[in-house]
Amino acid sequence: MLKIHAASDDIRVMENWVRSSSTPQGIVLRSMIILEANTGNSDKAIARHLRVSAPTIRLWKRRFAQGGPQALTQIAAGRGRKATYSARKVAAIVKATQHTKPPGQTHWSCRSMAKAQGVSFKTVQRIWNIHGLKPHLSRTFKLSKDKHFVEKLTDVVGVYLNPPQKAVVLCVDEKSQIQALDRTQPGLPLVKGRCGTHTHDYVRHGTTTLFAALNVLDGKVIGQCQARHRHQEFLKFLRTLDTEFPVDLDLHLILDNYGTHKHEKVRRWLEKHPRFKLHFTPTSASWTNLVERWFRELTDKSIRRGAFVSVEDLETAIHEFMAAYNEDPKPFVWTASVESIMAKLDKVKSIYDTLD
Repeated sequence: MLKIHAASDDIRVMENWVRSSSTPQGIVLRSMIILEANTGNSDKAIARHLRVSAPTIRLWKRRFAQGGPQALTQIAAGRGRKATYSARKVAAIVKATQHTKPPGQTHWSCRSMAKAQGVSFKTVQRIWNIHGLKPHLSRTFKLSKDKHFVEKLTDVVGVYLNPPQKAVVLCVDEKSQIQALDRTQPGLPLVKGRCGTHTHDYVRHGTTTLFAALNVLDGKVIGQCQARHRHQEFLKFLRTLDTEFPVDLDLHLILDNYGTHKHEKVRRWLEKHPRFKLHFTPTSASWTNLVERWFRELTDKSIRRGAFVSVEDLETAIHEFMAAYNEDPKPFVWTASVESIMAKLDKVKSIYDTLD
């Protein structure tokens, strides 16, 4: 029995084909055969589950072993309807999608590509689906240029994966300039067949800054709203943390490189309170601070759809959300190792090198 050992990239391509509603059912079935075979299932088990014959399973396993995922999209000569477009034409569309742009625009659409290549937009859709191309989507990112990136990353990840004994690990940061926005008209409630609504325009009633510390162990959050986010306010929050935990426990704080955290008066206070141990995240790497993930919860579930007539109203809503969250907190568990993160960054940098 031929054994299948598919690469992770190939598995991702086939899983996308299976999930896509526009993938031809023949390709979906062949992908499912290979995915099940890759998990170690026997031909007999695959045949029983997918209701196909054993010769069919052996055929597509052999073709996959010879040509990878693309072999699953090809039909043997003399069988089925003849392909409308040649492999060369398909390759040209894929290359144009990846390496060119339409005049005056940032990306291709199905119709603009179809017009440029002299095919139907449905053909472009099928080709894009098969090759996992989505020109209409993009994601933001930023690579850290911190000269001490590896050292800081190793320190922070080390605290997450191997927390110190007799100590509390706190992810600390400020969510500054939270606006108290009130809508100009009342929104319509959620009803069957219609989502809730709110007006696109708003009235500003001021801002507040939330200082927050996420306990990595149990997921609870300690927060404090203040008018500004200078070193004075940060010191006030540190004093609050000092009173929240038993004096015999060290407090390991994971922080970003904001100047307030390194102010001279802050350093002097820390020297007098040696149980505070600071671990700084790399510059432009806020994703290494787990409290940022909690800030997203706060924004999505309390602030973004809220209407606040004053800063006090906004701060009340923040504290109410925090109190409700702490009744049943869910810790954010860090699992990525330094090696896995660096491998991803090296992959991105290698792509940049090919573009130079």
